[in-house]
Amino acid sequence: MRPQMMKIFENMRADNALTVQNAKDNGFKVVGMFCAFSPQELVLAAGALPVSLCGTRQEPIPAAEKTLPRNLCPLIKSSFGFAVTDTCPYFRASDFVIAETTCDGKKKMFELLAQYKPLHVMHLPQGTDRSGALQWWLEEMNLLKERLEEHLEVTINQEDLRAAIKLSNRERQALKNLLEVNRLDPAPLTGMDMLTAIWVRGFNVDKEEGIGLIEQLTEEIRNIAGQGISPFAKGTPRILLTGCPVGTGCEKVVRLLEECGGSVVCYENCTGIKTLEYLVDEDEQRDPMEAIAERYLQIPCSCISPNPGRLELISKLVADYQVDGVVDLSWQACHTYIVEGELVRRHVRDNCGVPYIQLETDYSTSDIEQLKTRISAFIEMLNGS
Repeated sequence: MRPQMMKIFENMRADNALTVQNAKDNGFKVVGMFCAFSPQELVLAAGALPVSLCGTRQEPIPAAEKTLPRNLCPLIKSSFGFAVTDTCPYFRASDFVIAETTCDGKKKMFELLAQYKPLHVMHLPQGTDRSGALQWWLEEMNLLKERLEEHLEVTINQEDLRAAIKLSNRERQALKNLLEVNRLDPAPLTGMDMLTAIWVRGFNVDKEEGIGLIEQLTEEIRNIAGQGISPFAKGTPRILLTGCPVGTGCEKVVRLLEECGGSVVCYENCTGIKTLEYLVDEDEQRDPMEAIAERYLQIPCSCISPNPGRLELISKLVADYQVDGVVDLSWQACHTYIVEGELVRRHVRDNCGVPYIQLETDYSTSDIEQLKTRISAFIEMLNGS
């Protein structure tokens, strides 16, 4: 039995494009964001609407390759392609864009993207274990605050920041509660439905409505699970997907994992738990800007070196979700994730005791059969063990 609420989530992205345009017509400002490091609390406190701009589709990539090299990460090319072809309604609607230096390819692409929209690049520290990393990132937050105030012609005060912190924390907790329903065995929600639900929320401009929809979906899934109903048979291999972010349009690995007999029960990547594990401290005695900066620096992304937080989180998720195997997905030319994959492989082997496979691919369908062969063999091995 598939949750009825999924029909709403499937239509949400298209519906929200109209909502964003209606909001602009009524005087609201829209701020586009490419990454989990972009602090939506500042956008909300500025009275603007934060929307996701990360490109996850193959269609605009050929247009991007007229300017960008072909041997570049498909996420970067897709994001740039949407801009140059003017085919993303959210980029078109954006009055201001927040970018970040998570990789060399992105930060150079942003130099070109600045020709199309007012854009501010946040410079991440190289590592979070260095003395002064938090102060560095706090200064970057304050620079962004100044740019938002200047460009949107607003004043961001502490009261609005604290309200935005509480709203964002509620959204994160609601999403985490949704993901955690798949701790049940067998999982009550497919990996594809989970991906659809958590991906489209980045395009939902009404946060309160979005939280309500997530909570309704979670409750419906719990009710279905309470009846002993699942799309998977007992004993279906349970998969943790880690690595690069996945969205609708580039979900081929998720589909293949489940078509070949697995159950994707958890996303560790930016699509999933990684961005939800940590909340902003709501202590009103603290400087809210410092609390926001502290929270975002906890995101265990491969662009940070060293990145022990990712390994710790994987260990926790393997245990919490009763994982049988770890699939590490890297987009082609995403060097930070591809190189870090060796550390993940060793960690999963030596500390988690479950099988591991790394898959490197792009957004196209050219390698579907090759991926299917490797994934089928991996699932067969999990079934055998």
